[in-house]
Amino acid sequence: MAVPARTCGASRPGPARTASPWPGRGPRPCPGPWLPASGPARPLLLLLPPLLLLSLLAAPGASAYSFPQQHTMQHWARRLEQEIDGVMRIFGGVQQLREIYKDNRNLFEVQENEPQKLVEKVAGDIESLLDRKVQALKRLADAAENFQKAHRWQDNIKEEDIMYYDAKADAELDDPESEDMERGSKTSTLRLDFVEDPNFKNKVNYSYTAVQIPTDIYKGSTVILNELNWTEALENVFIENRRQDPTLLWQVFGSATGVTRYYPATPWRAPKKIDLYDVRRRPWYIQGASSPKDMVIIVDVSGSVSGLTLKLMKTSVCEMLDTLSDDDYVNVASFNEKAQPVSCFTHLVQANVRNKKVFKEAVQGMVAKGTTGYKAGFEYAFDQLQNSNITRANCNKMIMMFTDGGEDRVQDVFEKYNWPNRTVRVFTFSVGQHNYDVTPLQWMACTNKGYYFEIPSIGAIRINTQEYLDVLGRPMVLAGKEAKQVQWTNVYEDALGLGLVVTGTLPVFNLTQDGPGEKKNQLILGVMGIDVALNDIKKLTPNYTLGANGYVFAIDLNGYVLLHPNLKPQTTNFREPVTLDFLDAELEDENKEEIRRSMIDGNKGHKQIRTLVKSLDERYIDEVIRNYTWVPIRSTNYSLGLVLPPYSTFYLQANLSDQILQVKLPISKLKDFEFLLPSSFESEGHVFIAPREYCKDLNASDNNTEFLKNFIELMEKVTPDSKQCNNFLLHNLILDTGITQQLVERVWRDQDLNTYSLLAVFAATDGGITRIFPNKAAEDWTENPEPFNASFYRRSLDNHGYIFKPPHQDALLRPLELENDTVGVLVSTAVELSLGGRTLRPAVVGVKLDLEAWAEKFKVLASNRTHQDQPQKCGPSSHCEMDCEVNNEDLLCVLIDDGGFLVLSNQNHQWDQVGRFFSDVDANLMLALYNNSFYTRKESYDYQAACAPQPPGNLGAAPRGVFVPTIADFLNLAWWTSAAAWSLFQQLLYGLIYHSWFQADPAEAEGSPETRESSCVMKQTQYYFGTVNASYNAIIDCGNCSRLFHAQRLTNTNLLFVVAEKPLCSQCEAGRLLQKETHSDGPEQCDLVQRPRYRRGPHICFDYNATEDTSDCGRGASFPPSLGVLVSLQLLLLLGLPPRPQLQVHTLAASRRL
Repeated sequence: MAVPARTCGASRPGPARTASPWPGRGPRPCPGPWLPASGPARPLLLLLPPLLLLSLLAAPGASAYSFPQQHTMQHWARRLEQEIDGVMRIFGGVQQLREIYKDNRNLFEVQENEPQKLVEKVAGDIESLLDRKVQALKRLADAAENFQKAHRWQDNIKEEDIMYYDAKADAELDDPESEDMERGSKTSTLRLDFVEDPNFKNKVNYSYTAVQIPTDIYKGSTVILNELNWTEALENVFIENRRQDPTLLWQVFGSATGVTRYYPATPWRAPKKIDLYDVRRRPWYIQGASSPKDMVIIVDVSGSVSGLTLKLMKTSVCEMLDTLSDDDYVNVASFNEKAQPVSCFTHLVQANVRNKKVFKEAVQGMVAKGTTGYKAGFEYAFDQLQNSNITRANCNKMIMMFTDGGEDRVQDVFEKYNWPNRTVRVFTFSVGQHNYDVTPLQWMACTNKGYYFEIPSIGAIRINTQEYLDVLGRPMVLAGKEAKQVQWTNVYEDALGLGLVVTGTLPVFNLTQDGPGEKKNQLILGVMGIDVALNDIKKLTPNYTLGANGYVFAIDLNGYVLLHPNLKPQTTNFREPVTLDFLDAELEDENKEEIRRSMIDGNKGHKQIRTLVKSLDERYIDEVIRNYTWVPIRSTNYSLGLVLPPYSTFYLQANLSDQILQVKLPISKLKDFEFLLPSSFESEGHVFIAPREYCKDLNASDNNTEFLKNFIELMEKVTPDSKQCNNFLLHNLILDTGITQQLVERVWRDQDLNTYSLLAVFAATDGGITRIFPNKAAEDWTENPEPFNASFYRRSLDNHGYIFKPPHQDALLRPLELENDTVGVLVSTAVELSLGGRTLRPAVVGVKLDLEAWAEKFKVLASNRTHQDQPQKCGPSSHCEMDCEVNNEDLLCVLIDDGGFLVLSNQNHQWDQVGRFFSDVDANLMLALYNNSFYTRKESYDYQAACAPQPPGNLGAAPRGVFVPTIADFLNLAWWTSAAAWSLFQQLLYGLIYHSWFQADPAEAEGSPETRESSCVMKQTQYYFGTVNASYNAIIDCGNCSRLFHAQRLTNTNLLFVVAEKPLCSQCEAGRLLQKETHSDGPEQCDLVQRPRYRRGPHICFDYNATEDTSDCGRGASFPPSLGVLVSLQLLLLLGLPPRPQLQVHTLAASRRL
């Protein structure tokens, strides 16, 4: 090999070097390739006694030295491996615990998890649970249709004629500015008493229903009063349903008029701001009121659309998008002379939360210019709907056009694309106040089975962007019983506090006829819903027999999870469902894509795969083997899966029958129970018990000491065969109490932990016991008392060997405080049993290393000491290799775990950085380890994160989005009589009433405190060991500041041993690897929609019926502003009598009258 002219590190100050650290090679090459190990390894020397290792001190530095050779560092690695193994064999007690289990073989049985039987049983139980709710739904829907059919419409009905419990009454009585207080309420509002019910997490009254009416709907209107009148009869059906099935939760009827009647009665959870809740905009109502939709929204952005009108259009489009669910597909385009999509989406895309967010942001960038070209807009929309090469709903095709008006009817376009079959409905929206003739817009809607709406001002947006659902419901109503099919929703957050729920929905039809022989009414009355809490479904799944890493999950036709241990939204938006895809709940790979597709298709299956999993603390990645088994849940759109590691095929079940027969007294008299008592902790070690539901009357507590106290007190009263307790959990807990106590007796009690610099020894079990010895060590124990929720426990089960876990600390936090020897490093390993050919891992044992003492020991083990002598010295003419003890000023020696976190270092100043990602300690060296494949990086996204609210931007003095007229405008009388002034006045008027319009987003107005966190996406990056298992030397090329380093995996551990020259100058500071979670916009949605994930829509579609009457298609007239009206309204406003915003009852709403 040719020797480069330049030598690396020549500029290093300090003692002279030998000519070359590489024997027989001359000056060290720089840069250089991988240099594999060569030459014979030194014989393994006997390990020094632990006490001696701790007592030896470092000697002065050598005067002549070289970088350690390959075989020297391999020798150090073997010494480290043997020291770790020796300590774990003595104190871990793995072998002794195996013997203890075998000695107590008569106290437990080995049971088998049979995946296919398990998953089929759970699926059957869930099916039965949901079927009971379906029967209750059908009784409610049938009763509602009959009650409404028998009801006689009353034109002269008055508010005082109706008795009902107004769910918002209490809040309104406390608010002097509320609607009822302003006008002097005439309604006969019931005053109810409530009792706390843990099932509802709320105070309820089982004798009455409650009514919620949206804020923007006038309670005293004839339509609403008649609705309240006939729905009152539902109360008895609700009560009877609960009598037949006491497990029923909220039963709700959402009316198409906006009225919500629910049972049992409970006060409405009033937000601090204005209440914008409208049942017709809830995910469950939208999903139940119509079949899936293919929608194209086209927006007129010609020059005549400006100021307030453009603002109204943008807001209207956003509100329209909120009426779509994940079963729908949509695209949005703007048009003037030509049409173009407002976003990067060039075709229909699924109306999921992320895609709708892209649309909403893009819509805000629309600018008005050019001339109106309806033809361009409609041709674009029809082309979108005719594209059959993409995934779409293939049901309810429609075009929604927002415009300020125009003359062209584009009949030729409709003749070309839509007539005579009229498979696409056209809905037109006249936005703003203007003098245009609206007849063309009405004609477009009426001749294409749609509807014409007017949106003159802000207050009309919400009602008029959701009324189209009534038109889409016509084919469902006309289909009759065929359309009466229960649908189950996505997961969403319950508005009344139940948490995450799914809802079974059933449409309620209007069965009335105007007279004998007349056509059947085709209006949907509303949607009936019954909630099922996810926690009630989880109760049907096996909890603790699957082990710490086994679990059950379920998905729907969209691939979204209904059940999954990783379904943990940190915050929820009442306006949107909780949609976490199975491939986002887990780390995605090809095998899981196949499993997901098979489940969506309703197939059964089983597959063993090798996959990656995140640790519970989301700091590590493990490569594991998992067995997936799945079956469909009949009569639903859900599919159920079971995931089991191979070692969880079998589990232990305590068999304490002999002891139980001997004890007729409480459980506290059982053998081994005494070792749960705090009085035994000093001699037997401290015991943490998993906070599980051992008995129904056991009071839960986040404080484990308090929970143990509650447990012991209850056990003084409970007999062993008590029906209120879970015998499996209770008996396994007592069994493991005795098992771990015997480990103390046989192993721990007679050992001196200080001799080996240990702070504690511990054992944790599947039965829920975590025993820490000695007792005082429990004061510094920070791991979760539930072993199944402890990261060290789950990782130890998934990995062979010894798993090191340094204390967790973030680079942004202050360093560890090394005081009183309380900072430790956990080392744990699983206990594997083989009983009759059946293998299982029922426990994890380990030690807690004293960080400072083991850092000193680490330096000695990675040194050239061979006996009890002082460290080897180098004279002026002698030569020796550097080591981690003597030469710590020039040589960096570290142990890094498989996640890239620092565990031990020979640098004293780095001891307080133990637990940090190594790139925060030595970015240059960590980057080299990554580039040389010692580590692999895995990036993923957390779609359930919560972020602090962003501070509002400086928007100036004017309210957000308001058209601000100039002084010239105010001086111009013509301006005051123009449509712009009228629209501005209306916006200001509604702004006074709907204050949140100018101050907060709708999500804020729905409910929570000003400082509420919002849902966001976080990018997560984890590192794990790459494919390199051998020992390597390599060079970090930094010009004249290059560094040599050596890295080697320690056998039977999750550690990487690294020896490197300390950096010479800042030139070596290259890019820094990041491991911490960062805020992100997620993957690029524009790219994702080009390769959409597999899904299936609902198998039913009702979008056509030959008998549909389309004559009711909207009527309206232009409303020229009047100076007199403006002045009158201004006077009313000045007098403090603002006109009340009331529901605009146009022909569609009025047609509900009988």
